[in-house]
Amino acid sequence: MVKDYSSFGPAYRNFKVREDVYVPEPVEEFSGENPFTRMAPIRGKNKEINFDGTYAYLDKSLKFKFLHTLVYLIVWIVGFPLNRIRFGLKIEGREKIRRNRKLFAGGVMTVCNHVHRWDMVCVLQAMRYRMAWIPMYAEPFNGKDGFKMKYVGGIPIPETFSGLSKFDEAMKELHERKKWIHIFPESCSWKFYSPLRPFKTGAFNFSYKYALPVIPMVISFRPRTGWRKWFGNGEPLITIHVGDPIIPDPKAPRKEETARIRDLAHKTMLEMAGIVSNPWPSSID
Repeated sequence: MVKDYSSFGPAYRNFKVREDVYVPEPVEEFSGENPFTRMAPIRGKNKEINFDGTYAYLDKSLKFKFLHTLVYLIVWIVGFPLNRIRFGLKIEGREKIRRNRKLFAGGVMTVCNHVHRWDMVCVLQAMRYRMAWIPMYAEPFNGKDGFKMKYVGGIPIPETFSGLSKFDEAMKELHERKKWIHIFPESCSWKFYSPLRPFKTGAFNFSYKYALPVIPMVISFRPRTGWRKWFGNGEPLITIHVGDPIIPDPKAPRKEETARIRDLAHKTMLEMAGIVSNPWPSSID
């Protein structure tokens, strides 16, 4: 038995889930044509950072190290408990990270759907108190959220050639330091959107290039029940599911292997979220 949500609009066309899966009503009018439409405005844009070859994509200053550690302590001490209280966060499959910890000793890449402002906190909780570095759309670094984005480990993705060269150097260094990398392959956030959008293929080139295992994660929703009904503005509760790692084959041709990793991650996330029929393919690149 499956439930059909095509009546929610064009962005939910042919969207079907298992009977036990909860789908919140849309909070925005999502595009049924372009899954990469940026729905969230840049808050309080007040500066113009030049993301070129002169920008420090990996800030090594003492100020950054102090604030980076401080932000994570606040997230761990305040954000994690608050996420449990406000969104009733449940984590399913986290034992897969513990079970494969030797496999991740050289670094790992995690991916997740991008569905609300606290989804990175959910990912960090699933990681078990690890820090992560997160390539992000560059423009919001110019707004009010820029401070948080930078000091949680955000690395802006530049559009200039000189910037991309320095960005690649930063990613190479993170790999050499065996850091955890997180990528939202849907590229932009659609608040509480249940279907899984297409993935940007470039996100998986990094996994192939450095032979990094990929841990697929997906956020699904639950109705707000019990005492949580009294706050939260009716927003749904959250479950994050952790999948088995996907191991890239460095001997396979890059284009084919990158597509395989992407498609398998997408398929795994659909299954964990209980999605039977999805409006979007795994990629439209």
